[in-house]
Amino acid sequence: MDYELSTVAFALGLTLFAGLSTAIGGAIAVGRRAPGPKFLAASLGLSAGVMLYVSFMEILPEAANHFGEVYDSEMRSMGAAVTAFFGGVAVIAIIDRLVPEEINPHEPSTTDEEARRRRLMKAGVFTAAALAVHNFPEGFATFVSGLEDLSIAIPIAVAIAIHNIPEGIAVAVPLREALGSRKKAFWWATLSGLAEPLGAVIGFLILMPLLGPMTMGVALAGVAGIMVFISLDELLPTAEEFGEHHSAIYGMIGGMAVMAFSLVLFM
Repeated sequence: MDYELSTVAFALGLTLFAGLSTAIGGAIAVGRRAPGPKFLAASLGLSAGVMLYVSFMEILPEAANHFGEVYDSEMRSMGAAVTAFFGGVAVIAIIDRLVPEEINPHEPSTTDEEARRRRLMKAGVFTAAALAVHNFPEGFATFVSGLEDLSIAIPIAVAIAIHNIPEGIAVAVPLREALGSRKKAFWWATLSGLAEPLGAVIGFLILMPLLGPMTMGVALAGVAGIMVFISLDELLPTAEEFGEHHSAIYGMIGGMAVMAFSLVLFM
């Protein structure tokens, strides 16, 4: 199907707007000059809450919907989604085990502070990668809706932009502490959001005829598994290390609440 250049440009602009809102989250995360342990624990908890909620309430059900286009029963669709979910968990767990000892935060020769920084670095990079993969089909969906119906595309883009803000925080908080650089943490958060316009462009030029429900189902469910593992293995344990248990839990619940409201808007 042929589209006017102005329509394509506007749809791409919507996708860019939605994706770059991770930069707002990154700016919030790096804005404080000297964050204390309560702020860090709450921010890491918020990051975990965002990732847990979006994984179970948005990504995994969406994966099951894609499998529903392949299989003729709800049980088989959900079974495939759950299998791919734990496949994602297995992949990230294996990667975690294969991290060389010289950068492994559990290496005995490192100090507590060095171990924490390395754990935060790994958590931040994995979070950025997982969210980038998650944002890729999100950007494609926003772009396609912008080509077809602006009355649907604009609310979708606004809702995605809102829930990308805490995703930017999720990336920037651990990387700020690991790298000791607010600027680098901000740009990592921004780059994770650029996966959305990248997904739009690649999807439009190459992948639209190749992406099927099976591929999307496996990818989405696998990403959900990766994000859950990162939350439980890296973000929450690191938040607890700051000695502010309640701040970490309140932050996690707050992250879930932010995602819940953004998904209500999306619906």
